[in-house]
Amino acid sequence: MMLPIWNLFGVLAIALGIAPAARADILIGASGPMTGGMAWFGEQMQRGMDMKLAELNAAGGVLGERVELLIVDDYCDPEQAIAAAEKLVAAGVAAVIGHLCSGASIPASKVYAAAGILMISPYSSNPTLTEQGFANVFRVCGRDTIQATMVSDHLAERWGDQDIAIVHDGQAYGRGIAEEALRRLKHHGVTDVLFEAIEPGHADYLTLIDRLEAEGIDALYFGGYTPEAGVIIRQARSRGYALEMIGSDALISEYFWRVAGPAAVGVRFVSYADPRTNDEAAAIVERFRADGYEPEGLTLYSYAGVEVWAQAVKKAGTIEPKAVAAALRAHKFDTILGTIGFDPKGDVYGYEPFVWYVWQEGNYAPVDPGKLTE
Repeated sequence: MMLPIWNLFGVLAIALGIAPAARADILIGASGPMTGGMAWFGEQMQRGMDMKLAELNAAGGVLGERVELLIVDDYCDPEQAIAAAEKLVAAGVAAVIGHLCSGASIPASKVYAAAGILMISPYSSNPTLTEQGFANVFRVCGRDTIQATMVSDHLAERWGDQDIAIVHDGQAYGRGIAEEALRRLKHHGVTDVLFEAIEPGHADYLTLIDRLEAEGIDALYFGGYTPEAGVIIRQARSRGYALEMIGSDALISEYFWRVAGPAAVGVRFVSYADPRTNDEAAAIVERFRADGYEPEGLTLYSYAGVEVWAQAVKKAGTIEPKAVAAALRAHKFDTILGTIGFDPKGDVYGYEPFVWYVWQEGNYAPVDPGKLTE
């Protein structure tokens, strides 16, 4: 994986015989899946943070002090997330931009709350994260309740009189969003829904596919991560099973295409609004592309996490977590996501967090909600 930009500068300085800069005065932390099956998201996370921190340091840092990033791998695993959080606390970080997976963010948030360290998650959407009542926890992404409502409304309208299944992977993110979608379907009067859990990490879900086909399931909503979604739809298509798959925000990655291949075509999913289309992000997107990197997925959300922290520190006039948290709740911030603020729970407001997408040949594109049933 690419070294952080300032590390590259340090290597170059040593090669040229120039003394490298002194250690950063401000250390911030991050944690996400830097290895394992979700590592492509971890790379996006690091790329976004590296870019923003390089910009901050080139402009004189934060409050006149240089900022450095410490990243710890949590593997998207709850136990490893606690260990990662403890490492960041021990290192004395001023704030944490992370974690990524809700199943990691929720237990880690308890560690940060006990230590009084600010946490800004770029991508954890499970409502529990901000419902715990921690004054130090924020997120720049939307909540699963929003996307689950969008999905269940569509399922009820399009397949309300047909056979529907909701399948999840048993993890905090997937289970939470699946349960919310099921609850919303019942609100619509759709009660005859097959609700199943799978064990993540398998290369074969043919037993599940056989059951779905035997029970005549027309539409499947999958709550879980990209690898399992890709395997399920690919194996369904290999059987000639015309299953309609609806997905959630984890499908907004080219990795879904790598796993599913042509079977991905036509798969619709709800995911975060793509900041690459924002006028505020245009210059940043071009900077990434000039470096040969496409800032998809959570890249720009991680950038925004650092961006909003730096602006809040400036308003607070200190890196002290309580003061920065108070500034986050008291002000609005101009970011690449738009002008955003945070409610008392720490949830973001100011932009539409979720939109519909459809997978086409090798890529995904937004879908007009009015055309979802066509």
